Amino acid sequence: QVQLVESGGGLVQGGGSLRLSCTTSGIIFKTSAMKWYRQAPGKQRELVASITNGGRTDYGDSVQARFSISRDNAKNTVYLQMNSLKPEDTAVYYCNAIAPWREYWGQGTQVTVSS
Repeated sequence: QVQLVESGGGLVQGGGSLRLSCTTSGIIFKTSAMKWYRQAPGKQRELVASITNGGRTDYGDSVQARFSISRDNAKNTVYLQMNSLKPEDTAVYYCNAIAPWREYWGQGTQVTVSS
């Protein structure tokens, strides 16, 4: 069964913005740190951003100052606001929940940035 559901991907021009969403169950979300990863064709999966239950955030060097991760505990949703998008940001973006008992992964949502 699908544990996390991502949405918000699509095609955008360079310099544009997208907001990704990831929703899961309350039992998972309320006990989990949340992360966004991405993977481009032929490349390894890389960590984009993370947020703890306490709201502490961290970002990969390639997206620093352009992306912002946040969470809404009432909606069991984590967001990734992506600004100033570049063609190099093109990838499948995956939501990841670090629960105390295991990790959960979403199916991914495609982000394509054109020039």
